[in-house]
Amino acid sequence: MKHLVGKKLTKKVKFVGEEVVIKKLSVTEVMKLQEAYNDAAAGDELVLLRTVIRQAVEGAEDLTDEDLSSFPIDELANLSNEIIKFSGMDKGTAAGN
Repeated sequence: MKHLVGKKLTKKVKFVGEEVVIKKLSVTEVMKLQEAYNDAAAGDELVLLRTVIRQAVEGAEDLTDEDLSSFPIDELANLSNEIIKFSGMDKGTAAGN
């Protein structure tokens, strides 16, 4: 099993009519998300949304807040939901599915 340490699982999803590659988040990355959420001001869900996308979307790590704000909010939310589901963090899915 040691040979699997650090292996990244990815899949393609639609975002603003194009395909982007998302990766399944590791336990460490999920913990960073929880920390970002706890550090965010009350009511600022965009902080978590931006963090999720930067961590999980191929090529998004260098996007600025302004860059991310140029996309439609529903597209960002749908992308974030896909990442959450793929990483096994949504309440309706057992971990790993």
